[in-house]
Amino acid sequence: MIGGDYVRVMARYNTWQNASLLTAADTLDDDALEQNRGAYFGSIRCTMSHLLWGDAVWLARFTGSAAPTIGIPDSVDFAPDYDGLAPRRRETDARIEAWAAGVSDADLEGQLSWHSAALGREVAVPLSACVVHFFNHQTHHRGQIHAMLTAAGAVPDDTDLVFMPGLA
Repeated sequence: MIGGDYVRVMARYNTWQNASLLTAADTLDDDALEQNRGAYFGSIRCTMSHLLWGDAVWLARFTGSAAPTIGIPDSVDFAPDYDGLAPRRRETDARIEAWAAGVSDADLEGQLSWHSAALGREVAVPLSACVVHFFNHQTHHRGQIHAMLTAAGAVPDDTDLVFMPGLA
């Protein structure tokens, strides 16, 4: 389905896009970051917090590191303020890139099993599909954040993967 090169490109894309969103968010005040803008998780900060939480959950599954102890409903407060969120985002992106650097094609074979609190049961899914979902989940919520930032008057960078620096 996918290989290690895909994982590394998507990890770099994640870092590039998150840096753009943080730079744009830095131009807004706390009220603008906390304002409910009608997205599923409400505000820019809450959506960023959920995304950070989701990345931590998936990294724990992929690497065996400690997982967050809170569930989806509380993920909006995984990073309860923007000043604390931004450095955690950068740290997590570095962890994602470090993990991706070591992923081989063979590492992506087989199943990933875990207890899904969302489903209330054990699940087993092809690992490659889980990795695709990991990056797709990021892109989905970054799109929401990009739209909210733009509506708030901030100017995030372009999101097209094909224009990522160093891709060509």
